[in-house]
Amino acid sequence: MSFTLRQLEIFLVIAQTENISNAAQILHMSQSAASGALKTLEDQYDIALFDRQGKRLHLSEFGRAVRPEAEALLEKAKAFQRRLAGKQGMGPLAAGATQTIGHYLLVDIFAEFSAKFPQIKVDLEVANTRDICAKVLNFDLDIGMIEGEVNHGQLITTPWQHDELVVFTSPEHPLAQKGELSDEDLCSVPWILREAGSGTRQAFDSAMRGVIPDLNILLELQHAEAIKRAVSLNMGFGCLSRIALKSDFEAGRFVPLSVPQRDLTRRLFIVRHKDKALSASAEAWVEAANTCFSNTISL
Repeated sequence: MSFTLRQLEIFLVIAQTENISNAAQILHMSQSAASGALKTLEDQYDIALFDRQGKRLHLSEFGRAVRPEAEALLEKAKAFQRRLAGKQGMGPLAAGATQTIGHYLLVDIFAEFSAKFPQIKVDLEVANTRDICAKVLNFDLDIGMIEGEVNHGQLITTPWQHDELVVFTSPEHPLAQKGELSDEDLCSVPWILREAGSGTRQAFDSAMRGVIPDLNILLELQHAEAIKRAVSLNMGFGCLSRIALKSDFEAGRFVPLSVPQRDLTRRLFIVRHKDKALSASAEAWVEAANTCFSNTISL
């Protein structure tokens, strides 16, 4: 092997920062050393990993093509190093979660994990399903917890929890006391929904197949609390995870409505990159999630 893992690390940090000086600072080395290592790698194989534009370096077409392989190779080497070091060698964890999981379940998981591994630094990110999967694909996250189904050749998704969406409205709405809604009812009211790209919206659109073109979608919002606020002002109907609505139903702030002709059940998933070895920290995170919510999965 005529290249080194250090050269790969330098290549990847430059790809991230698009600047040799900034990359050198992150890697705690001189700018000339970082530049020399990159030049040596390119000269060895007579390739150009970057297109130079002044001080900015943008990945070339070839650089973009090999970046995922370099990420995977470097991560496997780090995972092997952690295995050699044993559990005491557990490294930092970058975990992501979609909005419902992030706002209503993630803190419990973090508390369970931190109680067992207080020395492990955990970076958490909350976004919609599309964005979390993009970050897992780009190796920015070690593991993701998502609400939507994803079919991608580079991702491994494992079912984690069962969930259910619930149609709801304010107690003052004329249909609040109806109990069960027909498709005609669904098409007669304004809707405040999650945005496209979210797992909740994906599940809603799937459940409402056949009537989507006839629905009056008044607002699309990124956060469950914003949707609940709009519904509380009697602006229309919402549809969110029962997880997000549990305390609101108990307090009588909203009324759940049954839609028996529509399947609003879904699964929550754990997602990881197929070329990224599951670290000891990520394994411990899954164990903490299973402990909190009484489920057992293996990745």
